[in-house]
Amino acid sequence: MALLRTITRPDSEPVIEGDGVCLRHPVMADFQDWSELRECSRAFLTPWEPTWPLDDLNRASFRRRLRRYGKDVRDDKAYPFFIFRNLDNSLVGGMTLSNIRRGVTQACALGYWIGEPYQGQGLMTAAVGAICPYIFDVLRLHRIEAACLPHNEPSRRLLVTAGFNEEGYAREYLRINGAWRDHILFARVKGDPSPD
Repeated sequence: MALLRTITRPDSEPVIEGDGVCLRHPVMADFQDWSELRECSRAFLTPWEPTWPLDDLNRASFRRRLRRYGKDVRDDKAYPFFIFRNLDNSLVGGMTLSNIRRGVTQACALGYWIGEPYQGQGLMTAAVGAICPYIFDVLRLHRIEAACLPHNEPSRRLLVTAGFNEEGYAREYLRINGAWRDHILFARVKGDPSPD
């Protein structure tokens, strides 16, 4: 089970701890590690993500990204996290809780990416396992939705391992790598049993 603690930092943002990983909101000091990890993982990530803007990895773009993240958090629209390996505090990937809907829905969409050097080590599984209690107990959402490309077997296994249920097939659901792609839809609700 994940442990949520607030550390003493000027922004008092949450740090979420999981099995060998911790998650926290991105800050400007993360730029160098983030840009290097994204650049070295570009070919690995391209088939699974929207097309990157030409200036995606520069400092000014990262600064704009952080401003947008801050506004999204203040407006309760989205919550971005970077994922760090506890062993050496290496940035290994990222996760975003987006499309937050309150009212009668109380749901969000979960998106995630991992750098190529860290794939297949269970780090994203640990991160997803850590974020779910935060979503249910701190953000007080009832439903977490996620989607992946049908041929993305590692992502499908990850979601099933993390206690998500497959719910359907959405045609041309997201624009990935420049084209509308079908996706498998998954969800986990607060009452679902925790994975072993």
